[in-house]
Amino acid sequence: MKLFVEGRKETFSILRAAINPQDQVIWFHVASLGEYEQGLPIINTVRELFPSHKIILSFFSPSGYEVKKYSTPADAVVYLPLDTVANAKEFLELAHPALSIFIKYDFWPNFLNELNRRNIPTLLVSGGFRADHVFFKSDISWFKKPLIAFDHFFVQNENSKQLLNSIGYKNVSISGDTRFDRVSNQLKQNNKLDFIKEFLDNKLCIVAGSSWPEEEEYIKNFLLQKNLDIKIIIAPHTIDPERIKKFQNTIPASSITFSEKRNNSLAKYQVLILDTIGLLTKVYSYADVAFVGGAVGTTGLHNILEPAAFSIPIVTGNNFNKFPEAKQLQSLHGLFAVTSSEELNSVLNRLIDEPNFRKSSGKIAGNFIKNNRGATQIIEDYLKENYVKTHKI
Repeated sequence: MKLFVEGRKETFSILRAAINPQDQVIWFHVASLGEYEQGLPIINTVRELFPSHKIILSFFSPSGYEVKKYSTPADAVVYLPLDTVANAKEFLELAHPALSIFIKYDFWPNFLNELNRRNIPTLLVSGGFRADHVFFKSDISWFKKPLIAFDHFFVQNENSKQLLNSIGYKNVSISGDTRFDRVSNQLKQNNKLDFIKEFLDNKLCIVAGSSWPEEEEYIKNFLLQKNLDIKIIIAPHTIDPERIKKFQNTIPASSITFSEKRNNSLAKYQVLILDTIGLLTKVYSYADVAFVGGAVGTTGLHNILEPAAFSIPIVTGNNFNKFPEAKQLQSLHGLFAVTSSEELNSVLNRLIDEPNFRKSSGKIAGNFIKNNRGATQIIEDYLKENYVKTHKI
């Protein structure tokens, strides 16, 4: 909360320092880290299409801003001020964007109304709408009015398109989800981590990614089984040294943290805990199975597409009703949902003991990513046709 409040005090001063009145500007807004990753392919595309423009990137959440404030392609990274009329006016006066792009959601009425009032072209990318959103539940037009700001909606699926059509918005295209392009690009990167290779010692590896205490309790129970000749890497969602140490003291296996690895022989440990951030995507490239956190409890399922891109089977809890990609992958049998630690043990043991089953499930996950690529190209074509060729911005 302190970061949330204090960080917003700096927004306008950052904009004054980074943006001059004569600058041409494109503004991206994301809610948090996940939406940033979703938007990154479009940010990079815009950077290539409009090399003379400056890019402003705003975050709503500290979990995105604090991680990425020094490592994005943007010229200025800021917190989005609270959604008041005065803040919206001052922000847009300083930013004066020629184009605004919102990623997925995070619709703030005063900002959208001000964008509309100033006739600033605005796009929604990778939009996802559900019938329980306020836009579709209420007959009051005030709730729907801010959506007028969007010149075009690029949505993930047919359901989102139909919902927007039902309230009068026809400027909608199904582009798919740019996250598939984002995670596919990771395959082209250098994912080598020598310390992971040393730790694995040529053994099969399960990676528990973005785990919460609920998933870690399942992992602890899994480790109670005897004769497990495998390695486990745990990347907790929250880096809390005290909680990590307590967890280490309760698991029936030798463990070491990332911060303890220096001058240690990693191969002799069975569990490696990443008490750091920024490594999980590369670590997935070494996994044989991924156990993705957030769906055993109710915090919300974390990114399943990153491990799927590496063609490995995915295991999660079963609380993912709001995550269509998880439901799709489950229906294809590339994702396995568990409701208890006993079910996790059963699924993991089968994936460990049956290499053909493991590989075929992983291939399904990898093909799921490949078959859903292309959203970035659709949006790039729109930008070229409507803004590059016409010189509108």
